[in-house]
Amino acid sequence: MTDNLIITIGREYGSGGHEIGEQLAKQLGVKCYDKELLELAAKDSGLCSEILEHHDERPTNSFLYNLVMDTYSLGYSAVSNYIDMPINHKVFLAQFDAIKKLAEKESCVIVGRCADYALEEYPNVVRVFVHAPYKSRVERIKERRGVDDNKAFELITKTDKSRANYYNYYSSKKWGEAKTYDLTIDSSKLGLEGSIAVIKAFIEARK
Repeated sequence: MTDNLIITIGREYGSGGHEIGEQLAKQLGVKCYDKELLELAAKDSGLCSEILEHHDERPTNSFLYNLVMDTYSLGYSAVSNYIDMPINHKVFLAQFDAIKKLAEKESCVIVGRCADYALEEYPNVVRVFVHAPYKSRVERIKERRGVDDNKAFELITKTDKSRANYYNYYSSKKWGEAKTYDLTIDSSKLGLEGSIAVIKAFIEARK
């Protein structure tokens, strides 16, 4: 099992978790994987990247959709082991495998996608969750997406629900619950740089 340092970041929508992950990775001199993980999973599994994108952090329970999409996703030897699984399970396992391969290959930061769960047996993983009050996140989404208060609130509620359902569905833990992680941070209290400083201090202190 690898000794590479992996920092996983779960995040509420609008909390700045992605940006924190990117900047943290730069300061540590490692790569940050978010959407990039989908490309790796597609390459390794043979699943279409569009399918991975559609199911990204969203458990799909529609039998009809799964049946139709299976027609387009199969036909590759790499996915033959998944042939009897619903498409959402195939997507999860493809990402699960990609995360483990990354951990064996290099130190990195991984944002979302149950990475903390995928690597729960790995000793050198720091599991972080970034959150913030609704008011702070609404303002951030309004600025970034150019939407009004109602639309920002709708996006936050929908995305958080989707991420929570995905995480809770596939892991044995609860999304956003403090005991699930090594460190939880309110980014509205610390800002992005302050949040990064706390994560780095935690990493140093645990050595």
